[in-house]
Amino acid sequence: MLVQTVINRGASLLQRIGKTPIVPLKKFSRDLGTTVLGKAEMMNPGGSIKDRLAISLIEAAERDGSLQRGGTVIEVTSGNTGIAVSWICAAKGYKSIIVMSDKNSKEKQNAINLFGSELVITSHEAKPDDPNCNYKTAERLAGQIPKSIYLDQYNNPANIDCHYEITGPEIWEQTDGDIDCFIAGAGTGGTISGVGRFLKERNPDIKIIAVDSQGSLLTSYFKTGKLIEPEHYEVEGIGSDKLIGAMDFSVVDEFIQISDKEAFMEAREFARTEGVLAGGSSGAVLAAARKYLAENKHLSCPVVILADSGDRYLSKIYNDEWMAEKGYIPKP
Repeated sequence: MLVQTVINRGASLLQRIGKTPIVPLKKFSRDLGTTVLGKAEMMNPGGSIKDRLAISLIEAAERDGSLQRGGTVIEVTSGNTGIAVSWICAAKGYKSIIVMSDKNSKEKQNAINLFGSELVITSHEAKPDDPNCNYKTAERLAGQIPKSIYLDQYNNPANIDCHYEITGPEIWEQTDGDIDCFIAGAGTGGTISGVGRFLKERNPDIKIIAVDSQGSLLTSYFKTGKLIEPEHYEVEGIGSDKLIGAMDFSVVDEFIQISDKEAFMEAREFARTEGVLAGGSSGAVLAAARKYLAENKHLSCPVVILADSGDRYLSKIYNDEWMAEKGYIPKP
């Protein structure tokens, strides 16, 4: 009887997306004068904040009729959106094609394959205007494959909307409206823009801090309005080599750039001291939070986004040999 009740009333994994906990990062906060709260997005079924985005974009396409039974979903990703699209498409019965740079971890590639997606790997050296880059490759595939859609998270306004409508209200409710600082990575732009827009409407004094990678062009554009030539960086999930439509610079108060080494060392230390295995982008966010809060001691309720789980970087930032090979730590 109990089993049948679970079958009849139990929520599917798709319904478990979101409503992630906010946890106090007490050891990380020890010297900061206030307790930083971490939004643990690795608690989503697919292990990252990108579950929110993927389900939003896919179900929007279902509603407007652009995605129908037997259709194929195509997306460009640094990994987490690809994993999210892959498992959600598997659950819903769609095909999926994921286009991803060769700089992204093997763990992400393996997960995408295991969910049954077709994985197309592009060179990280291909510039955004190169016909063989990941963006152009996805556009080309969408034009060739019948009944396919290209989600295009980088320019899709629904990327911002899902965080404005869901993630932002969650954080506001979980902090009883006491939040006075929000710090998150800037990658596709959706999280920082959507949550930032929602929070600014509730309280314009809340500080919205975007975290960027050294080598990305976002920080320079925010500060000067000029585009620079991007450089290679190893952190996955934040930064960009081109301007993106889902990045609303108007809601951001400050951009902070973090180096690969700062991000990776912070993530490794966070695992040892806080007992939380988070990804490199979370390490960057924590490093930025440490810098910003050291100079803004009046803040009392800062919230940071911990975007994904570190188990998809075991061959990279949590591997001493890889870290030593890249020069981040001494050789073992």
